[in-house]
Order: sequence, then structure tokens, then C-alpha cells
Amino acid sequence: MTASFRPARPLPRLTALLLVAVFVATGCSRFKDKDSDEGQPVEALYEKAHQSMQNGNWSGAEETFRRLVAQYPYGRYTEQALMETAYAQYKAGKHDDAVSSVDRFLRTYPTHRNAPYMYYLRGLANSSRDAVFLQRVWRLDASRRDLAAPRQAYNDFQLVAERYPNSPYAAAAQEKMAELRDTFARHEMDVALYYLRRTAYVAAANRASYLLETYPNSIYHDDAIATLALAYDRMGNDALAASARTQLEQAAPGHPYLTDRSWPDYPSNWRKLNPFAGEKSALDNMD
Repeated sequence: MTASFRPARPLPRLTALLLVAVFVATGCSRFKDKDSDEGQPVEALYEKAHQSMQNGNWSGAEETFRRLVAQYPYGRYTEQALMETAYAQYKAGKHDDAVSSVDRFLRTYPTHRNAPYMYYLRGLANSSRDAVFLQRVWRLDASRRDLAAPRQAYNDFQLVAERYPNSPYAAAAQEKMAELRDTFARHEMDVALYYLRRTAYVAAANRASYLLETYPNSIYHDDAIATLALAYDRMGNDALAASARTQLEQAAPGHPYLTDRSWPDYPSNWRKLNPFAGEKSALDNMD
């Protein structure tokens, strides 16, 4: 015998009204914070956003700063809010948004006293634009990615160092430029080794020569000379190979090219079959 289906009894009217009241109150509470900002003094909005930043709540700070700017489009608090919006976006990893906010600020206040800081912040955001989840997790080498954003970052830092040499950010900008030059040099070195492995010795030598001319003080200077020596040797140009080898002996007598004829040590082809291995080049065994 099967149990008979009994429809649920309708809720008493009072109970239904109480449930509706609870639902409305809960829904309103979700918008309470947004509504509470309406009509707030600019000082209160700024303090709320600033407190969010101190607590590391970058998204909350960005949202409150945006409301401040929308309600008070002019004034010193607005200028500060625009700058701190860009910083909060940068800290939250929203690098594209941060660049856009910096550009908006500089268009609005091109001669602002904090322009050096904003250019420096844009450089930080541009240099981090490729540091996305995949790069961090899968260990993708920045020098092997598209270098458009890092080159823009270099231009930003160069602008700070040259246009505002007396600003508090000039020295830090120069340090960032040096780091980026090494990134660019590593890119050239990786390409030279790529050609070297594929027996394109002329192309490898040309790339190594370009590295030495363009980034003479990079940390890959000695590796570029070793590449020249090896490329010339494989081409059968004994004079140029000997000259490069002598230069390397003077600059870096302990370089592995001089002590280990198996240099460069390329990663195994089996590594390419492992999807979790990340990228690796022969340079990883030289660092």
C-alpha cells in the first residue's frame, strides 16, 4: 500500500508576513553599506577608504574611492582619491585598471606635484602586467613572454629618472630600469641559445653581439661572449673564436664554457612532455 501524498498546509497569514519581513530586512542589509555612503561628508568617505587600505582590503578601498570621486568630483580629496584608487588597483593585481587610472589622473592633472609618483606607479603596474596566475603557478619566465608591457614600464621609469631627477622616486626608477635591462638581455640570450641549438650559428652570433652592444653591463654579458666563441668555433672562424675565448678568459675565467665543453646545458627533451614542469632554458643552469 503506497502512502498517499498530502499537500502542504498553507502557512498562517501571520507567519507568512513575518517571513516576508525577514527577507526584506535581509535584502536591504546587503545594500546598507552602499546606501550609507550616499551624502556622507568627503572626509568620512576618504577615512573609510583609507581604513580599508590599512586593512589590506584593496577592493573595498577602490570601491569607496570611486564613490568619493563620483559624489565629489573636485577638490584635494578627489585628487588624492584618484591616486589611491590607482594604488589600490595595483595592490589588488588589477594592473590594467591601475594603468588606466594613472593615465586618467595625468590627463587631468599633468603638472601635479605627485606626477613623478604616478609615472613610477605606472611603471610598477606595467612591469607586473604579465605576472598573471599562470606565470606565477607554472613558473613562466617573464623574459620569454611578450615584452611590450615591460618595455613600456622601462619608458615610465626612464621618464621619472630623467624628467624628475630630484624626486624621491628617481633612484628607485633607475634600479627598476637595471632590472628590466637584465630581463631584456635574458630574452636576447635565450634567443641566441635557441639559434645555437639549431645550428643557426650566424643568427646566434648576431644575437649575442646585439646583447653585448645594447646591454653591455647585464648579468648575461659573459654568457653572450661564450655564445660568440662557440658560434664562431662551429662556423670554423678560428680567429674570431680565439678572440672571443680570450675575452672570456679575461672577463670570467671560471665560466663553464672554458671548463666544460658540454656548455650550454640545455634542458632535456623529456621535460617538454611534463605539463607541470614549467618553462626552463639553458640559462636556468647558469644562474
